[in-house]
Amino acid sequence: MHDMTFTNARIVLPNEVIAGSLRVENGRISGISTGQTSARDAVDLNGDLLIPGLIELHTDNLERHIQPRPKVDWPHAAAILAHDGELASVGITTVFDAMRVGSIPTGRARYGKYARNLASELWEMRESGALRISHFLHLRAEVCSETLAEEMNEFGPDDRVGIVSLMDHTPGQRQFRDLSKLKAYVQGKQGMSDAEFEDHVAQLYALREAHGERHEAEAVAAAKRYGAVLASHDDTTFEHVAASKAHGIQLAEFPTTIEAANACHDHGIAVMMGAPNLIRGGSHSGNVAAHELADRDLLDILSSDYVPSALMTSAFLLADLWEDLPRAIATVTAAPAKSAGLTERGQIKEGLHGDLVRIGRVQGNPVVRGVWSHGRQVG
Repeated sequence: MHDMTFTNARIVLPNEVIAGSLRVENGRISGISTGQTSARDAVDLNGDLLIPGLIELHTDNLERHIQPRPKVDWPHAAAILAHDGELASVGITTVFDAMRVGSIPTGRARYGKYARNLASELWEMRESGALRISHFLHLRAEVCSETLAEEMNEFGPDDRVGIVSLMDHTPGQRQFRDLSKLKAYVQGKQGMSDAEFEDHVAQLYALREAHGERHEAEAVAAAKRYGAVLASHDDTTFEHVAASKAHGIQLAEFPTTIEAANACHDHGIAVMMGAPNLIRGGSHSGNVAAHELADRDLLDILSSDYVPSALMTSAFLLADLWEDLPRAIATVTAAPAKSAGLTERGQIKEGLHGDLVRIGRVQGNPVVRGVWSHGRQVG
């Protein structure tokens, strides 16, 4: 941890942007003032923005690094370091690494177990001091699987599990209500024939029928055991949201309809949408567009999902859409911190962690010019 001062900055506070200076001591923000300072150690930001470090609640990026091509298992230590460094480079200083629990070792819908071993390797890297940013776990609990309960029992309160999301990828509902969309996705990714796809769908239906209700209840219980926030995934109907509320869910990941997003807000559940959806102007699965929810004040949090750099880009798109930079920055900082129960980061306030990002704008695009985690420069 390092003591340092930033000056000549446009500092994005919770409700305003000020021209001023900021001091970090012992890894925490110790002072914020208007105007410039003559402190000898001051870093002149030349009028650039200074925002809180971004907080990512759901990213598949680590999975992409450990399997950069189908059937390629990349060395995990190298993958973890590359993932950590990539996130730091785009201004993310806190991440909940998404790992699927609930495997399918048999049949056409085969999906291998990996989360426990990967999490252990991640924590070994953290303990060695090799990681630049703060990592927590987000366990994606797939109820349409064979081994969910056994895999969740391998984790405990010491595993930094901050989020458990209830996933149900049974065909014909939620993300893939349109089976033609699922067919195009699966055949494009795995090269299945039409007959193989039909077998794949039939196996998933059978798994949901055999294990779904039990797995859902066990995932909810496991989240309580870990002390983790419980999230839903791909809520589509009012009934889905009512069930989420009954489980005690506080965060809705990627609701697929305006109906579901409205119901979430009615029930006090925060709505998170994918940054790629906002940037592309729509969902690749044909579901509701993030900008539609933003237009209706139904969008609370953004996630980079599968493109880490999308988180910063999408926040500034929202800033232009809403004409409110602090509100937009909150969707990638304060709002995710609140939903995940992180009280010591997510805003620029005295006493909070010195997680900070220096941003310039080139032709309207945000450019990351410096990243600090707990007061230590990491990017």
